Amino acid sequence: MLQWVVHIVIDALVLLAAANMMPKVKLKGFKTAIIVALIIGVLSFLLSWVLTLLLNVATFGIFYFLGLGFITRVIAYAIIIEIADQFSDDFKTEGFLPSLWLAVFIAIVGGIVDAILF
Repeated sequence: MLQWVVHIVIDALVLLAAANMMPKVKLKGFKTAIIVALIIGVLSFLLSWVLTLLLNVATFGIFYFLGLGFITRVIAYAIIIEIADQFSDDFKTEGFLPSLWLAVFIAIVGGIVDAILF
């Protein structure tokens, strides 16, 4: 449970930092970042395995067999960010590419936090 809470707070901080760095990502404040991080976490829990499976089937598993399965997971996460964009009025990404970069940032920071803390 504590690990999940830490990830939500870290993801919210990454969302805030990305919104400040990227002109095509709009985020109102920290409260909105926490809500969006919760939405992304729940959607990721519910949908990421389905999206990853669909992307693996669509690409005939090429990325998976080449050892690049993280690419399909990042693309699935970007799709989840796009869905979260639809749920919140105070969080907007203008296009798929900012969502993709946001997914990369969250994945890198999440991996570093997991390596350090857990």
